[in-house]
Order: sequence, then structure tokens, then C-alpha cells
Amino acid sequence: MHNKFKLTGGGIITPDRNIGIGTLLVEDGRISGVEKGEVEASEYTDVDVSGRYVMPGFIDLHSHGAGNSDFMDCTVEDCIEIAKEHARHGTTLLFPTTLASDNSEMMKFLEVYENVKDQKEGSAFGGLHLEGPYFSYEFRGAQDPKYLKNPDPADYMPILEATNDIKRWSVAPELPGALELGRLLCKRGIIPSIAHTSAIYDDVIEAYEAGFTLITHFYSCMNGVIRRNAYRHAGCIEAGYLIDGMTLEVICDGIHVPKELLKLIVKIKGTDKVVLCTDSMRGAGMPDGTKSILGSRDNGQEVIIEDGVAKMPDRTCFAGSVATTDRLIRTMHFIAEQSLADSVKMVTENPANVMGVGNRKGRLQKGYDADIVVCSEKLYAEQTYVMGKRVF
Repeated sequence: MHNKFKLTGGGIITPDRNIGIGTLLVEDGRISGVEKGEVEASEYTDVDVSGRYVMPGFIDLHSHGAGNSDFMDCTVEDCIEIAKEHARHGTTLLFPTTLASDNSEMMKFLEVYENVKDQKEGSAFGGLHLEGPYFSYEFRGAQDPKYLKNPDPADYMPILEATNDIKRWSVAPELPGALELGRLLCKRGIIPSIAHTSAIYDDVIEAYEAGFTLITHFYSCMNGVIRRNAYRHAGCIEAGYLIDGMTLEVICDGIHVPKELLKLIVKIKGTDKVVLCTDSMRGAGMPDGTKSILGSRDNGQEVIIEDGVAKMPDRTCFAGSVATTDRLIRTMHFIAEQSLADSVKMVTENPANVMGVGNRKGRLQKGYDADIVVCSEKLYAEQTYVMGKRVF
């Protein structure tokens, strides 16, 4: 792709509105203009995208893998394959996510990530999301129980001191030591997020005051209303709704969270405090009926892909999704019946703001990074650009 190009003839969708048929100008990896209608600019190479949508690049805050690769495989080749597979579906910024594991495997992954974090072959990597191992046994979901533990500085400090690339850490806040960890993460500019938790409302309030402002895969692996000694207590779900400043991350494959709950989430929280994620494992991009592995090839758990989702072999729970980011938008728009602009916003501008990069990513706006997706009318990604470079 030339240094200067323009996308013409497509319907331009931004997080706040549908501009209509327009022209998007790109120069040196940045957006140099967004105009309604056709723009005469002979120095720009023309790319005709008539009959398609032009959108900001999709941002996935939570992915374990894709294309039969998992980040916990701990190889440069697997990391690049994941980046390429997600780019095929419109993801321009990806936050590699770990599973509960032992520290030796974690350290190995941190070393691999250091060598691959600047790759430019697919979706760009935005930093790390550590999911676990500080989780509730009761709400562990598909996390391997043998790795679960309480937060202890002797355990997590070596990890924090080994890298500056951690952007988010998902933790069950009711565990002993979890709030102290949350405060420390905030001081280091890392987002503490609530996940796999038996916390009730009061626990979540404490966690929010300690800096936990995000809930990981809302509705999955957490309490709703419960009874203790005959009394009802609001759970983590109700707290997520009631705390205005809390952002909810949602696996928007239409299976983890069905249509009715997707509509309820948006109705209560509005569109500003919802971010869509894939929570994809290595089965993303793989067909139904495939046997797969959740986690690393060496230490992971066997799962099966069926009905468009990954399940544990006994089918007692899901084992991560096989969603891609363009599927998130299709689900939110066509199934949950949200406007296209709002659906785009929840996988572009909102995650960019959560991760502190909203001043340069998540919008089609002059001066912003040229992270762009061209989608078909049915919202399948057809072209993906990262910093102006076409990667799909």
C-alpha cells in the first residue's frame, strides 16, 4: 500500500454517527481526512470500497487465542498466527490474555511476548491482560482449579517486576489480599478487573473504591442475587448495574450472554459503559465439531467446539468463545437490535477509552491512527488496516 491512499465509495460509520457515503484519507499511518461524498485528491491512491462499510479498527481487550494457537503455547509463531487470524476479522488492536497457570509458564510467556510485542503481521498487540490465577474456586468456570490461589506479594511481585507490559489483571476481589493487589495495580497504571468471583454487592463496592472499575466477561462466572441465612443479597451482577462508574465487558457471541440480556445490559448501562470482547480461545476461526485445547498444548484442558462455542467435554460449562470481533458487531446489531453506530462504539471507542488510548484509536477522525476495517453489508470484515498498513 502506498504512503497515501483514500478509501472511497463506502459508508463511513463512526462511534457517534453514520456519516454516509464518504472518503477516508490516510497518510503516513494516520487519518488525514474524513469527508462526506467524494474528495478530489489526486496524490492519494484510490481504493474503491463501494457497497461496503468503513469503520474504526476493532479493539479486543480479551483474547486467549485463535487459528488453533493459544498465547500460552509460548511461541513467537503462535502469537503471530493469533494476530493474523484476528486481523482477518477486523481486529486492529489486541490484548493477549493468559489463563491461570503456574509462574514458570507465566514467566516463559512474558519472555516470548517481549520478543513479539512489536510484530506488524496482523492485529497490533496493546499489552497484556492477566486472567487469574487469583479466582474463586466456586466460580472458576473452565479455569484449571489446580492453579487457583489467593493473591500474595511473594507470588505476584516477581511477575510485576518482570515486565512493564501488563495493562490489566483480572482478580476475584473478595479473596484475602485482593484489594491490596488492586491498589498496587492502580499505582502502577494497571487496571484491576473483577472476574471469576463469589463477591456480593458489598464486596464489589469495596473493590470499586480500591480501583476495580471493570468487570470481566459480565454475567459469566459471578453471582446474581443470593440468599445467606435467609436474607437476600445483591450480587456482583447487580453491583455492576448499580455502580455508575463501573464498565462491563461482555462476551458478545449471543451464547455466553443471550439476546435478552444483551439488550438489558445496554438498556441499564447505556452505550458508554459497555465494551464487547471475544474471550476467544484457540478454536476461534475453527469449524464446529473440532476437538481443541483450552490453554497451552502442554498443560491445557481438552474442550470441544460445537454450536458456535467452546465447551468442556462434559458440557457443564463453556470454555471460552470462538468469536471474532466482526461477529461481536453482527450479534449486537442484528440479534440484540442495537444501532450500527452504537454496536461499533462498543468495540472501538469504548475499549480504546478503557485502555487509555482513546486519544488516538477507536475513531475515524483526522489525526487518529489509521486503524480501519472495511466490512461487507452483512458485517463481515473484508479489509483490515493497522497504522495504514493493510494486514488483511
